[in-house]
Amino acid sequence: MKQSAIAERQFGGTAAAYLSSSVHASGADLQAVAALTARHAGAEVLDLGCGAGHLSFAAAPHARSVTAFDLSENMLQAVAAAARGRNLANIVTVPGAAEALPFDDARFDIVATRFSAHHWSDVPAALREAHRVLKPGGTLVVIDIVAPENPLFDTVLQTVELLRDASHVRDYRVSEWEVMLADAGFAQRCEARWPLRMAFDDWIARMRTPAERVAAIRSVFAAAAEEVRGAFAVEADDSFVIEAARFEAVR
Repeated sequence: MKQSAIAERQFGGTAAAYLSSSVHASGADLQAVAALTARHAGAEVLDLGCGAGHLSFAAAPHARSVTAFDLSENMLQAVAAAARGRNLANIVTVPGAAEALPFDDARFDIVATRFSAHHWSDVPAALREAHRVLKPGGTLVVIDIVAPENPLFDTVLQTVELLRDASHVRDYRVSEWEVMLADAGFAQRCEARWPLRMAFDDWIARMRTPAERVAAIRSVFAAAAEEVRGAFAVEADDSFVIEAARFEAVR
């Protein structure tokens, strides 16, 4: 099974869980996207890898239109239903992969992606596509989990992420994002970084992680060095803390 098919299978039945997830449904990062959209009168916005649509919902009241784009048809159906329930008639849904966008050059004022890029098979290709579909002077917003620069901590994070979710590819380091964005032709900077606490039971339930993989994650944490457990603030129930970041990049 190809990686794209694994991702579609993983998220096909989890739309409701992500729609109601407090980790995904709120945050200062969503407020920042809303404020950015409000500064662009009549903005055309692309929500790249929209998931359950929280970024689309934040941008829509300030935009001319929002295109919610995702690999999962089930996610898009959930977004469309939620948009109707919120009277957000300017949200449209389009299926597809981030690495091959079905849009004309210079179509959008803002391209934004939130907690999606760590599932993409080819992030540099997706960033080149984002650059292509942005208007000159347009803004790309990337919001995602970021890995620690420390190699040991990085390895542990990728391990537990993949055990929890077979569609996981990589949480990139801030330094890696800076290089990839620059290589894609963007002038960029990291605007904010903040901690996110993952309540363990909710974290695995949201992805319906199989019991044997849950046990493996707990084993990784139990065997981890003291400095690893400290870096992720691992608690008695295996809840832990990871870091998110928001980048703004101009075409």
